[in-house]
Amino acid sequence: MFGRFTKNISRTLNHLQKRRSPLLQTPVLDDKRFLFIGGLHRSGTSILHRLLCEHPLTSGFHDTGVPEDEGQHLQTVFRAAHAFGGAGEFAFHLDAHLTEDSALINQDNKALLLREWGAYYDLRKPILLEKSPPNIIRSRFLRQMLQNSSFIFLVRHPIAVSMATEKWTENTIVERLLHWHTAYSIMLDDMRSVPDCLVIRYEDLVRTPADYLDQVCDFAGIHRFCPKESVADHNQKYFLDWQQRYQSELATLKAVLPENNAVLEHFGYSLEAPYVYDI
Repeated sequence: MFGRFTKNISRTLNHLQKRRSPLLQTPVLDDKRFLFIGGLHRSGTSILHRLLCEHPLTSGFHDTGVPEDEGQHLQTVFRAAHAFGGAGEFAFHLDAHLTEDSALINQDNKALLLREWGAYYDLRKPILLEKSPPNIIRSRFLRQMLQNSSFIFLVRHPIAVSMATEKWTENTIVERLLHWHTAYSIMLDDMRSVPDCLVIRYEDLVRTPADYLDQVCDFAGIHRFCPKESVADHNQKYFLDWQQRYQSELATLKAVLPENNAVLEHFGYSLEAPYVYDI
């Protein structure tokens, strides 16, 4: 516990040293396009963000001192995921789900958000990237705040997500699986009201990254390119850990999930091997 406390203090001090003051004037960004990246923690959002940041026509946050350079930590308009329990929990909280009905949506907050984020962007670039996990349950809000917005959502097998985030939460494996189901149920429902959304499975991105990065570039309206960073699939170690620890409890785990596993099936996932299917 002391080690985690020390790490958090160090991270906070690092951010304070690198924090930039909001712009003095609200930038006019009508000719820019915001590209929001979202997905539960450890779903591949950081990978995609880093890849896109290599493109000459994009500007994203980097070297900010906040966790994973996430925009949720670089503004004061709305609360970040950690205010709702963080990884494995935030989607359970009704107040974390922001929509076009939010009282936070007004011209003053829009201007403040543009000034705060604008301090970290290269505003000469036409595509402005922002990556934060809770974007998957805030697309309706962000679209209303910044109407020149598009969204890319990453989804990864719930076993991998649940096992990978175990160290960050006190929630049980059942609660983490339910959190995955809850978050992506909200995302799919919200997408009915939000145009310009693209959903990519982590498993597909790491299997054929060039193909899916081309798809992302086409979606963003920028030319295709070849980034320097390579990607790899890390699911197998989590599937193996799952088999060793929870295989004997599979029936119990499946029983506590919603009877209609439409969300799981929608993305071609199963809680039993081979776990991921083509869709």
